[in-house]
Amino acid sequence: MLSRRPALVLAAPFNSLWSEEEAFDRVNALSGEEFRNVAGRRTFRIELANTGYFVKIHRGVGWGEIFKNLVTGKLPVVGATSEFRAATHLKQFGVSTLTVGAFGAKGFSPARTESFLVTEEIAPAVDLEVLTKSWKIEPPSFVFKHSLIGALARLIRDMHEAGVNHRDCYLCHFLLHSDSLSGMIRLSVIDLHRAQIRQSVTGRWMIKDLAGLAFSALDIGLTQRDYLRFLMMYFESDAGSIFEGRRHELEAIKLRLEKFARRKNKYGDLL
Repeated sequence: MLSRRPALVLAAPFNSLWSEEEAFDRVNALSGEEFRNVAGRRTFRIELANTGYFVKIHRGVGWGEIFKNLVTGKLPVVGATSEFRAATHLKQFGVSTLTVGAFGAKGFSPARTESFLVTEEIAPAVDLEVLTKSWKIEPPSFVFKHSLIGALARLIRDMHEAGVNHRDCYLCHFLLHSDSLSGMIRLSVIDLHRAQIRQSVTGRWMIKDLAGLAFSALDIGLTQRDYLRFLMMYFESDAGSIFEGRRHELEAIKLRLEKFARRKNKYGDLL
């Protein structure tokens, strides 16, 4: 729970541009290319000293929205604090993710808190949903596909080993750095506003993240071998050991995937 005193973090260059007293006013006065504007949350892009930044401004969503989320079994997102904490935590563990430029949160009631998060743009880069949308018609090279699958599995494994589960673990929330197209693959995880930090990510949270990722990849032309390669890299194990020792997790992922897919009528026999 937030204290009554505003929380504020200003990194370069914002620590030299804004005073602590004016930070919230300066953020609220910003404008730029808008990417999202939904109840209680606005996301837009700005440029500062030839560097791009994404700004997320959260305003209290009200008790009605909070209760609606709780009734449907969802933990409501009431501010930028979770994303700030998750990004900072992952950085400490060497996981490639958002770089925080500025963060602030004030207010005591979760229904009325105000907060913001400014993160450095990861560019040039492309999200994996955009990258893979044509794979079914124009498959990538075998080497590139397998390298990307391995890199993604390692990134998610590292994220989970650091104690962070994403809760929106879809292809669109992973960025491929553009220089990877001609060299070593580099990926970053973004959009951590629903992420949670725990001692270790196991059980239902691991299963939910992996099933969400599989669901987001249903239409890109992957084979059973591709999914198996991902699991082998994620669990750091051979196929036989996975099917013998990870039977419970595989069944749970499949059941969760079926649940996701029933909503969209996209289920395929993949595991």
